[in-house]
Amino acid sequence: MTPSGLSGSLPQGLIVRAVADALAEDLGLAGDITTDATVPASAIAQAVFAARKQGVISGLDVAAATFVAVDRRVVFEAVARDGERVEAGDVVARVHGPARGILTGERVALNFMGRMCGIATLTRAYVDAILGTKAVIVDTRKTTPGLRAFEKYAVRCGGGMNHRVGLFDAILIKDNHIVAAGGLAAAIAGARSRAGHLVKIEVEVDTLAQLDEVMAHKVDVVLLDNMTPAQLTAAVERVGGAMLTEASGGVSLESVRGIAEAGVDLISVGALTHSAPVMDLGLDFEG
Repeated sequence: MTPSGLSGSLPQGLIVRAVADALAEDLGLAGDITTDATVPASAIAQAVFAARKQGVISGLDVAAATFVAVDRRVVFEAVARDGERVEAGDVVARVHGPARGILTGERVALNFMGRMCGIATLTRAYVDAILGTKAVIVDTRKTTPGLRAFEKYAVRCGGGMNHRVGLFDAILIKDNHIVAAGGLAAAIAGARSRAGHLVKIEVEVDTLAQLDEVMAHKVDVVLLDNMTPAQLTAAVERVGGAMLTEASGGVSLESVRGIAEAGVDLISVGALTHSAPVMDLGLDFEG
């Protein structure tokens, strides 16, 4: 089932640029010398993308764009949808057209999809682990350079939500900012002087005493870093709905349920993007 929070696909221009870079890396100056040497230019083939393990799909548009970039005559037909859970052996997509184009685009398409499906699958595991609580699983900026938009899209495919996209769209004051600014009050005052009316301000705290200080400044979100479930419960009670509460720091599949049951609004998980295993997908020719 596609998560209701999945909104739209990736911008086509972003996909085209990323695919072009990936193909340039793979083809170099000489092109696909194996395929060109062994497969007749006239050969036509059909193949299937299939899941070799259970998982959640993400990246179909990127795979499709890969084959278009290699040879516009290759037709990519999605069978599954981004955000859909599949079982081992399920067909995800079919592709047919010039065999050379299919073979040349195969690895780039699989690399994108394997990475994105892996993130979506891990995200779904975290989302499933906190079902019945009010908490929402969100990602972080711990992403692969150049692929942040793709990885954050994959998080949405898995039923999670995105934290800030980069340094430009929200203010997050962390401990080092507070030290460099000369204190919490100075850091918040500086943030307020620069933030537009649509820009949220979030502050990280490590202790309940720091939380009390933050509450006096009435920011939008408080990030409760590396707190125990008991500390989180106390923090949520102190906040009393005055601002959003976000738990962060070393969150695992084993610990996330207890964190969610403490009553926080958000749980940010760096592992969604920096530690997700690649989902095993394969492309096999038919006939």
